[in-house]
Amino acid sequence: MHRPHRSRVRLRTPLVAACCAALGAGLLVATGTATATPAKPDPTTATAGAAGSKVVGYFTDWGIYGRQYYVKNIETSGSADKLTHINYAFGNVVDGKCAIGDPWADTDKPFSADESVDGVADSADQPLSGNFNQLRKLKKLHPNLKVIWSFGGWSWSGGFGEAAKDPGAFAKSCYDLVENSKWADVFDGIDIDWEYPNACGLTCDTSGRDSFRDLMAALRGRFGKNELVTAAITADASSGGRIDAADYAGAAKFVNWYNPMTYDYFGAWDATTAPHSPLTAYPGIANKAFNTAATIAKLKSMGIPSSKLLLGIGFYGRGWTGVTQTEPGGTATGPAPATWEDGNEDYKVLKAKCPPTGTVGGTAYAKCGDEWWSYDTPQTIKGKMKYKDAQRLGGTFFWELSGDTPDGELIRSIN
Repeated sequence: MHRPHRSRVRLRTPLVAACCAALGAGLLVATGTATATPAKPDPTTATAGAAGSKVVGYFTDWGIYGRQYYVKNIETSGSADKLTHINYAFGNVVDGKCAIGDPWADTDKPFSADESVDGVADSADQPLSGNFNQLRKLKKLHPNLKVIWSFGGWSWSGGFGEAAKDPGAFAKSCYDLVENSKWADVFDGIDIDWEYPNACGLTCDTSGRDSFRDLMAALRGRFGKNELVTAAITADASSGGRIDAADYAGAAKFVNWYNPMTYDYFGAWDATTAPHSPLTAYPGIANKAFNTAATIAKLKSMGIPSSKLLLGIGFYGRGWTGVTQTEPGGTATGPAPATWEDGNEDYKVLKAKCPPTGTVGGTAYAKCGDEWWSYDTPQTIKGKMKYKDAQRLGGTFFWELSGDTPDGELIRSIN
């Protein structure tokens, strides 16, 4: 369970982590779906249609504790002017139903005038406090900004298996919660972050290849055509990997867009260093299917429209310690020390602590002392935006807002 004052809860799982024994390799092979590794795409090759301009940023409910990153900071950093959508993370999934994730942070915490979006302190008798009320205030300042309530994530995806047994009941519970009269004006839809359907994340799911499609169909049926229904999905483009484990192509018609999590391809769970969010493969990469271009190419080859795929960027780095080699592929002794979670550090810290010393595969890396980090910078994000435009993707999303500098250096580079 998440706890108040908790450290960063990892949203993503390492793509190379071994799946649970209960799901042997054979279960992960898709039925009737081509699983051959796609040819390396040319990032400069344009596809039909126009590139989208969505900019979706995650805001974490627990960020208001130790990090002291409030909804107000979205405004003061200038990020609110750059965003089209906010994904609010996370709601929980309990007993097959959508549930409040952290009642204190979400609806109860009274914010002081200094912490509030509009400089007005919460009062004891107001009907709604917490982040929800602050998001309401932010939307009043930015009428075109949309907010989507995201459910699941790395820590809370274990409940989706139960939800898949009765998709209709799950969808009703989610609609009733998201559209609760106390905060119905705050949210414009729902996002599902199931890690991972019919595969392993923190736990292993055995609900079957059709479960994700059926769940998304039920949500669309309940939320109707005017509310947003989106999903964060795996970026594992390997043959027989997590993309092949679920019917993402079949579910695509029910979602407004997908957020393929094109980061955390590599990390300190690996014995050797590698950039965690490469745009393309590079000589010596441990797995040629673990890069953004391979992920997007595979999803598009399944028939998912470019307009329904957003490019994912991490506003953080992954790091190792005990490293002597400057270039990727060096051996390490473990995760590098960090503020909240060893091996994982915010961009705003890394830019000063360990500045980039090189680029590879369209992203940056840094060697400082015996530490080795990889992360995106304003310069590498601009390169990824050229790829996004060339591929005519629907836009960009990132994890997460508090990792940026106080003046929104990274989100400016997206725009």
